[in-house]
Amino acid sequence: MDFKSSDTVVAPGPFAGPRSEDILPASAATAVKVVIVGGFGVGKTTLVGAVSEIRPLTTEETMTQAGADVDDNAGVERKTATTVAMDFGRISINDELVLYLFGTPGQQRFWFLWNGLFEGALGAVVLVDTRRLEVSFDVIGRLEERGVPFVVAVNTFPESPSYPVEELRAALDLPAEVPIVGCDARRRESGRDVLMSLMRYLYSLTNPERP
Repeated sequence: MDFKSSDTVVAPGPFAGPRSEDILPASAATAVKVVIVGGFGVGKTTLVGAVSEIRPLTTEETMTQAGADVDDNAGVERKTATTVAMDFGRISINDELVLYLFGTPGQQRFWFLWNGLFEGALGAVVLVDTRRLEVSFDVIGRLEERGVPFVVAVNTFPESPSYPVEELRAALDLPAEVPIVGCDARRRESGRDVLMSLMRYLYSLTNPERP
């Protein structure tokens, strides 16, 4: 899958070192693990790839007829590939704070991998598609069971219906304090805004007396 921030991969020579953009800045003092979760086909791989400042690691495989009776692809029938393990990317919020992004597989048969991906995560982004809100219910439930703080990002697909935030909050049964933000998972700036919303939310949980 190509992203707006992706580049052409050139096979390195035998003595090629890392690209300059892949090297972690010396000023980086804090690294935070963030998990990008959501149902099948909501845009998790796209979001990680769009915001990552390094070439993202993806584990996408072509979907075959063998999975037709196992995976529920209602609403995303045109999807031809799926994540089978995880996506990985990195983004520097500023000179000192770096986020490591782990995208989870959306199909329920791969959810056993989530436990390992959740280990050490400071927070999560739940990506949702308003055409298929029901695929997010179990995802949010698992985060709540594990006590992982999260924000909800509504991915604006061209044909997606738009609902007021409070209607979405009621439909997803979310507490008033959980942020709900809109995003376009294809755009780096939009994805970065989502991650900043998560960082602000996490800060508010640890500093409740400060705005």
